[in-house]
Amino acid sequence: MGWLILLIMLLVVVAGCSSSAAESTEQKKPKKQDHRVVSLSVAVTEIFDALDIDLVGVPTSSKKLPERYKNAKRVGYAKNPDMEVLMSLKPTDVYSVSTIQYDLEPVFEKHNVQVDFLDLTSLQSMEKEILALGEKYERQKQAKKIVDRFEKKVKEIQKKTRNLEKPNVLILLGVPGSYLVATEHSYIGDLVKLAGGNNVIQGEKVEYLESNTEYLYESNPDVILRLAHGMPEEVVKMFDEEFKKNDIWKHFDAVKNGRVYDLEEELFPTTATIRADEALDELVKYLYPEFHE
Repeated sequence: MGWLILLIMLLVVVAGCSSSAAESTEQKKPKKQDHRVVSLSVAVTEIFDALDIDLVGVPTSSKKLPERYKNAKRVGYAKNPDMEVLMSLKPTDVYSVSTIQYDLEPVFEKHNVQVDFLDLTSLQSMEKEILALGEKYERQKQAKKIVDRFEKKVKEIQKKTRNLEKPNVLILLGVPGSYLVATEHSYIGDLVKLAGGNNVIQGEKVEYLESNTEYLYESNPDVILRLAHGMPEEVVKMFDEEFKKNDIWKHFDAVKNGRVYDLEEELFPTTATIRADEALDELVKYLYPEFHE
């Protein structure tokens, strides 16, 4: 019987050691981090909503933000965030867009705040960012579903326009007081390319260029797309005045044929958005007479 008692005692000691080791391992495991995410861009905010991710801070904007963020703190405008409010939220992650990185980076460096600038300059770059966010926040299924939706739309449009004549397109980006010409490296330029249009501005490395009407006339576009930003109604009036007063515009085939279209800022902002598939559908109507209502 003595050996039996010794065996039982030995088993109790071993079990105790195993339990202590397990507790020690449990303590060493890092707890899953509670993310406190702040978005400084409407487009980024909409992406997080589609990924089903909560935010503690969102941009101040006249545009309607997703309902789920109605109680999130407003942290100031995209280009001019309120750093005091933002830092009071103790964010673990802060997101903006790469198109304003040059302006914002010094501000955040000064306050020692790390910011991720998402590249939303094209549909493909946005897809990569969405997949990366899905991976980081364990929303892989949601991310894949969004990207698959975009890819399906692109294939659908390419099939739809495959045998149609590809239009030459001039894209004008208007802001209060002036306008620029969008290249294929801009978001709208990327959408035009995906829809099968040929941007009359080729070989440039930047997103936008200063306008030169004589040069643009020589490119003779079939379609002119006008994007009004900042104060849309005012900018559309500016475009109308420019096309009326500057005599050269009336010689453009696009103007003669009534193929000048004003795009809505909500659907066609300067960065890619979660509504890119809707924007492509709308764009096809303008580029191809066959689908124009």
